[in-house]
Amino acid sequence: MKPTSISFSHPQVMARRRTVGMALAVAVLAGAASLSVPVHAAEFPDRPITLVVPYPPGGATDTLARILNTALSQRLGQPVIVDNKPGAGTAIGATAVARAEPDGHTLLISSNTTFTVNAALKRSLPYDPLKSFEAVGLIGTSPLVLLAHPSVQASSVKELVALLKAQPGKLSFGSFGVGTTAHLAGEIFKVMTGTDLLHVAYRGSAPAMTDLIGGQIPLTFDTTVAAMPQIAAGKVKALAVTSRQRSPSMPDVPTVAESGYPDYEMVPWVVVVAPRGLPPAVSKRLSDALKAVITDPVVREALQKTGLDVAWQPGSVYDNQVARELPLLRAYVHKANIPVQ
Repeated sequence: MKPTSISFSHPQVMARRRTVGMALAVAVLAGAASLSVPVHAAEFPDRPITLVVPYPPGGATDTLARILNTALSQRLGQPVIVDNKPGAGTAIGATAVARAEPDGHTLLISSNTTFTVNAALKRSLPYDPLKSFEAVGLIGTSPLVLLAHPSVQASSVKELVALLKAQPGKLSFGSFGVGTTAHLAGEIFKVMTGTDLLHVAYRGSAPAMTDLIGGQIPLTFDTTVAAMPQIAAGKVKALAVTSRQRSPSMPDVPTVAESGYPDYEMVPWVVVVAPRGLPPAVSKRLSDALKAVITDPVVREALQKTGLDVAWQPGSVYDNQVARELPLLRAYVHKANIPVQ
């Protein structure tokens, strides 16, 4: 008897081939799909997030960061740890974040001191305001306040200018660092009022406020965030705010502009940024979390009580904000004859 032969074209063989082929195809597609899942985005955040504050503890930005970190921790499911890295007019903290891995686990909260004022006052920086960072979101503005020790014989800008002109070079103003918005606010004030003030730079808002309260310096420019508690306690007095319009958080305090100097304006804005190059899914997760926190009524109220004029804006606004503001500040620096370092 001849052995039975089966052709490879036999219907049973062909059916078995089709079944095996379909199974292999499904397996390959499933494997490819699993490989294409953005693992880092799906897992983010997979460890604690560091929120760098480029100022010492106790200052305005530090206060904001410590309000935000608890709420962000709850939204993101990981601890958000505040890390103070003061110095060099915020450049130390900003540089640390610019050089960090762009994976969303290292963030910076700061004002335009870091992103436009430093760039207007310095020939070179160890970071680039546009190329080194991308914004998670802008959270609001905090007008500066011209503050005086209670012993200063002036309760308005007009009275202060008269006092300064009667004692040229005798009084000083403090700021929270060389090259900060407070420093620039004071220098522009000198030029526009035709007065002579000595600048005293501190490493942050808290030590400047301590010396103002103690009477070691007669004047400072500081944020409403740092100023409001001390004003309420009667430890310092507010002469004017630096915004063009009165601040909603301090409606009874006049502006420098309405006090006889209509072109005067210096308004810090506050933003949370990350190193440029975040994966899109991570960027969205962070932005969504920050927006939810900022628009939460409880958090919003807490931020407003510190003196921040809360106003959420998406990170996409950041690049245009820097590009618009930087040339204006450079013009201010030139007009005020401030040496560019």
